[in-house]
Amino acid sequence: MPTDSLLQPLDSLYRNHHNWLQDWLRRRLGDRERAADIAQDTFLRLLVQRRLPEQGEGRRYLAQIARNLVIDQWRRQRIKQAYLESLAAMAEPESPSLETRAIVIETLMQIDAMLDSMPTKVRKAFLLSQFEGLTYAQIAERLGVSVSSVQKYMLRAITACYQVLYAE
Repeated sequence: MPTDSLLQPLDSLYRNHHNWLQDWLRRRLGDRERAADIAQDTFLRLLVQRRLPEQGEGRRYLAQIARNLVIDQWRRQRIKQAYLESLAAMAEPESPSLETRAIVIETLMQIDAMLDSMPTKVRKAFLLSQFEGLTYAQIAERLGVSVSSVQKYMLRAITACYQVLYAE
């Protein structure tokens, strides 16, 4: 349960900036309902994270959180759309159930977040290995690093995959 030391400033932040944030989002998104949802999610994120902006930084801080939420939503929609397009190409008997589809979309979102959180060279090494089938020596040459660096990158990437698989 949040403490009063958090609730009072959050309440004040909400009263002073909620309408502004919702209007700001509506102008950018062109969708009143989506703007209202993201504005609420922004304040919910503040409550859950228990982090408030510094004095005078409220709007900038709220706008950054809201931007991140919009990006997360956009990425989720992009992944879902790509998956649904691939399903549409399948024969009807091969099409997975709605429950399986939801699980696959959630898994794809976790993979996307995992890849996005990796340092650039780690992500590139992992993708070159897994999707282009390059050897560590070929990856090292392509990235301009040593083979031992590629080994370290792959260890980090595989550890991240393992953490996503077994986080629960």
